[in-house]
Amino acid sequence: MLMIQWNNWTRNSDFILLGLFDHSPLHTFFFSLILGIFFMAFIGNSIMVILIYLDAHLHTTMYILLSQLSLMDLMLICTTVPQMAFNFLSGNKSISMVGCGIQIFFYVSLLGAECFLLAAMAYDRYVAICYPLRYPILMSDKICGLMAASSWVLGSLDGIIEVAAALSFSYCGAREIPHFFCDVPALLTLSCSNTLIFERIIFFCCVIMLTLPVAIIIASYTRVILTVLHMSSAESRHKAFATCSSHLMVVGMYYGAAMFIYMRPSSGRSPTQDKIVSAFYTILTPMLNPLIYSLRNKEVARAFMKVLGIDKAAA
Repeated sequence: MLMIQWNNWTRNSDFILLGLFDHSPLHTFFFSLILGIFFMAFIGNSIMVILIYLDAHLHTTMYILLSQLSLMDLMLICTTVPQMAFNFLSGNKSISMVGCGIQIFFYVSLLGAECFLLAAMAYDRYVAICYPLRYPILMSDKICGLMAASSWVLGSLDGIIEVAAALSFSYCGAREIPHFFCDVPALLTLSCSNTLIFERIIFFCCVIMLTLPVAIIIASYTRVILTVLHMSSAESRHKAFATCSSHLMVVGMYYGAAMFIYMRPSSGRSPTQDKIVSAFYTILTPMLNPLIYSLRNKEVARAFMKVLGIDKAAA
């Protein structure tokens, strides 16, 4: 009897993910494209993590932080895309409350962790370019590890708070989430409870978690640009700008999409817009990050050739 009650409760507490696509030929093509991007992102970020781990020349602060970014991107795409693919291929769009909570925790935690990590990477470039002689002291291995660990911890705290609060509300009606994964703003639209206070708290937290790192990034790169412009060597200026431009491209893509999603009032939200922008920074951006850093970085390219044995063969 208890088992039957538990099964009925579990079934009734399931949510329905409406997803991105139906089974029309055009949507099937787009689904195949998303899968292709997923595998490229999975392979690209895995290669970045493995390369930085294997090559001793890449055991520096900049590349250690980059490996953490690749690891976060790898986990992020694995949080959303496999569930979306399973729902589309099986025709079963349901997700349990526990599964929804797990997805919210990892999704929110990883996004929050990336916010702080990108700020740490900007500070690293600021110290490297503006204080090169003091860099080994200001960005020691201990400080690097502390910055990376802090990013993970702060992101996880945000994830725990949001999932605990979101799943504490009562949900009723069709329980259909207008998204391809369990996103908190989309989930709250189904709540029978008054979520206004919680929505305001989320908005306030998002403002802090986005604007504080952005302020650090802007301040760091303002100093970097001023320092670079005063460099006498054109080669040094080119090298400094090349190093920083990759990071700025990633920052622009990530924060632009995140601010569009989480810093708008709920009254101005469109489910279609939210799904498209979410797909951009949870699926496309993790694929672009390894390409941006590897194609514009000679050290990463050299390490890749070394692992393949091409440089030895050429020698």
